[in-house]
Amino acid sequence: MKRLVRRFTSLPIRARLSLLVAAAVAFAVAAVSVTCWFIVQGKLYDEVDSDLRGVNSPVEIGTINSVLGDCDSSPSRQNTFGPPSDYYLQLVKADGTPCALDRSAGVVRVTDDDTKVAENPTSDTAVYRNGTDSEGKPVRVLTVPVVVAGPGRSLVDNTALVIAYPLESTKSTLDELALLLLVVSGIGVVGAGVAGLGVARAGLRPVDKLTEAVEHVARTEDLSVRIPVEEESEDEIARLSRSFNSMTASLANSRELQQQLIADAGHELRTPLTSLRTNIELLTRSEETGRPIPPADRKALLASVKAQMTELAALIGDLQTLSRSDAGTPADRVQVVALQDTVESALRRARLRGPELTITADVHPWFVRAEPTALERAIVNILDNAVKFSPEGGAIDVTLKAGELTVRDHGPGIPADELPHVFDRFWRSPSARALPGSGLGLSIVARTVQQSGGDVALSPAPGGGTIATIRLPGAPTPPPMPDGD
Repeated sequence: MKRLVRRFTSLPIRARLSLLVAAAVAFAVAAVSVTCWFIVQGKLYDEVDSDLRGVNSPVEIGTINSVLGDCDSSPSRQNTFGPPSDYYLQLVKADGTPCALDRSAGVVRVTDDDTKVAENPTSDTAVYRNGTDSEGKPVRVLTVPVVVAGPGRSLVDNTALVIAYPLESTKSTLDELALLLLVVSGIGVVGAGVAGLGVARAGLRPVDKLTEAVEHVARTEDLSVRIPVEEESEDEIARLSRSFNSMTASLANSRELQQQLIADAGHELRTPLTSLRTNIELLTRSEETGRPIPPADRKALLASVKAQMTELAALIGDLQTLSRSDAGTPADRVQVVALQDTVESALRRARLRGPELTITADVHPWFVRAEPTALERAIVNILDNAVKFSPEGGAIDVTLKAGELTVRDHGPGIPADELPHVFDRFWRSPSARALPGSGLGLSIVARTVQQSGGDVALSPAPGGGTIATIRLPGAPTPPPMPDGD
């Protein structure tokens, strides 16, 4: 059995579906055919039984005495009494002795059912059965008590009347019906198998397309492949095709973002690296030629190299942070974070970077689920942005209330046409190209906030400046700790 199951499961899906459909149809056809055959058999036997009841009639007492007296085992066909010659008619004694009537078609073999009727005759006794005649031919038998013709219609003791009819024609009809049902069932099963194969091919055609698409992607790495799906279709194949299209679209978008990140990173790295190379070549040439650079120029050159190295280190750090954000935050690094404490820590760092600025804060408790380090880096980036663009002696207002953190500066603000691009990687406003930075800070903020389930936005502030708003889901009180922690 296990071997058959393994062989079945190793077959292609089309073959399995065809076999299952054929098996289901075969079972249904077999059940219907068998039921039909038994119903027809019952109807035919009912008709024969009705004919046998029509033949049963009272018998003259003289005939009864004559038949019982002679008790021939075969009919003499000399008397005028009796049914047509295609019926069997005989009297059966209580000891089982058959006595054939004249014009009987033959003699029926006596059974215990017949002798029981002869031993205990009653007016309502009638036994139907299948039997055989003396030559072994099948007959339908009716055994009843012997009713004497005349007034009173008395019963003869220890005697029964057996009436039978040959079943050759009935058996032949049933055999022909069985053969017909067998042929029709075979045709039905074969047709069901062919139809099942056709249905399987039609139903699995989208799976073939999906398989070809997957093989094409694996072979060529072409993520532009899409499987056509009818908009109104909602079956499993359509859902699978939509999922594949969504997956390839996401992979293509991810690859495009990776390529864009590499291109942008290469472009941003080229400038400091070129400047570093130029400065180092100047230092090397001065050593090789023996013409030293003036001390003031040498000091400025070394300061430039140091600044460029710092810029490179910051850019590489931002790229690493952004790559971790793209990969997602591991679940084991997500914790319940007191956002007010994170904001206070970021404020201390911002005040050190802008000591000439006035930074005011109104911070209320709020607890969120996030990666602590990444969340603090995002808030620091927002505050650094405000410090960078605030005029000397300016003010920065920071508010945290009900999960909404706002940072308002009084700088030049952001033009309306530049607002849609502020969270793009490496994007920098034309007016800020001269300022230090890699253009990744706000992109890191957006990714971190989104992965924490929140959203971030920049908007112009009334009276000038910019308002940065971060909204994070959470609660004003920390959630209860799980048992055992």
